[in-house]
Amino acid sequence: MPRHIVIALGDQLDRSSAAFDGFDAARDTVWMAEVAEESTHVWSHKARIAVFLAAMRHFRDALLRERIAVDYTELAITPRPQEPATLAAALAASLARLKKEQAGPEKLVVVEPGEWRVQEAVRAAAQAAGLPLEIRPDRHFFSSREEFAAHATGRKQLRLEYFYRPLREKFGVLMDDGEPAGGQWNYDAENRGAFPKTGPGKLPAPVRFAPDATTRGVLDLVNARFAKHPGSLAHFDWPVTPAHAQAALDDFLSHRLPLFGRYQDAIWTGEPWLYHSRLAQAMNMRLLDPRDVVAGAERAWRQGKAPLEAAEGFIRQVIGWREYVRGVYWQFMPEYLDRNALNAAMPLPNLYWTGDTDMNCLRDAVGQTLAYGYAHHIQRLMVTGLFALLFGVAPQRVHEWYLAVYVDAVEWVELPNTIGMSQFADGGVMASKPYCATGAYIDRMSNACKGCRYDPKQSTGPDACPFTTLYWDFLARHQKLLAKNQRMTMQLKNVGRKDAADLRAIRRQADAVRERLS
Repeated sequence: MPRHIVIALGDQLDRSSAAFDGFDAARDTVWMAEVAEESTHVWSHKARIAVFLAAMRHFRDALLRERIAVDYTELAITPRPQEPATLAAALAASLARLKKEQAGPEKLVVVEPGEWRVQEAVRAAAQAAGLPLEIRPDRHFFSSREEFAAHATGRKQLRLEYFYRPLREKFGVLMDDGEPAGGQWNYDAENRGAFPKTGPGKLPAPVRFAPDATTRGVLDLVNARFAKHPGSLAHFDWPVTPAHAQAALDDFLSHRLPLFGRYQDAIWTGEPWLYHSRLAQAMNMRLLDPRDVVAGAERAWRQGKAPLEAAEGFIRQVIGWREYVRGVYWQFMPEYLDRNALNAAMPLPNLYWTGDTDMNCLRDAVGQTLAYGYAHHIQRLMVTGLFALLFGVAPQRVHEWYLAVYVDAVEWVELPNTIGMSQFADGGVMASKPYCATGAYIDRMSNACKGCRYDPKQSTGPDACPFTTLYWDFLARHQKLLAKNQRMTMQLKNVGRKDAADLRAIRRQADAVRERLS
């Protein structure tokens, strides 16, 4: 009879996690399951499905090499009769079988799930089986849910900077004699460079990981069973083991971190990686410890291999933003999912699933997303996210798209970034203002507007950029609500300078854009 059933979820592939504290290989069993629900509750990109399944199977095999018992449910290319459709059903079926065969375990053990839906499913399955469930803290993060809740208590607004600085101090990250390295906490102002007109030049390609036999089996499964799902597996080369993840980190620190800071906000069509790390997927699946990532970036700076602004800008994404969004998620779920401060209700345009559009920036960002399951943060925030915000898409539909199409998407990080940062649907809990701009921002930060049939300076007429048209319409439609926000004063003054005829023409053109794309 197994003593404990240790549940290892698909984004908890960490042998050093709290789930394994006190683990006795002679008496305990690890439980893992591949279930269709995790690929279909949003219409997941093939690469997202594949990266989870491949990493799970490699983790299972590593445990088996340690002679650890693993109760593992594998998806088949053709669904089996009575196949459990959900995670809860799969767990219930396994527990029922164990009770029948071996009198069942004493209790279930799991580390805090990263998704509220999954947490409730595990709790329900344990309750239905009449078994105690021990939920252990997730040591993967620098801060706990409880620490963030304490930080949030009594604050009218939550801002990254006031959460980020105490974490730097607590863990001694980029600190010299109790002061921030270089005398500043934040070097964001130095990290907004765009590429010259000649482009980024020769870029260091990220290290690739050729699929082994296990991964190739997964790719065959996904192409067959999930054939109608979006995206492609033709370029699949993501890290699916801790060794892969460490190699990806070493590659980034050596070849792309030095220029990451300067160009982290830049876009160049046809270049999906630029100087970005591609490490979020590995961290979010627990293949890579964020402490190693932060320590590596700081070490690169202290050894003179990367400038301080690059190291700080990258470290802020890991020990700052990543921790902050997780705190927001657990502070406000489950009601956070339903927030819609701007009352946006439009459907998501079909171009998000096809890339079929004559807007160069969107065609490039969506096409890249469908090809690789990846786009960097400015493409997500200021291209695909910005257009959805200005268009007026219901934020839940935007959330479902982001969760579906990116290999690094897990809900605790994706949902606040979408609902709060990108769509301003939480009314300002996360972001101090909506991230709204005309096509001129994209023109400044990329080459996408060169050769595009639209003119980012025009808001009306046959050459008007839809971003620019929808921007002015967005401000006019939400003028009363946004007037309460001091950071929107200048933008709203610019709306006030337009006469009634201009605003009517903008509204007509915005309506035509929505009708055409809906």
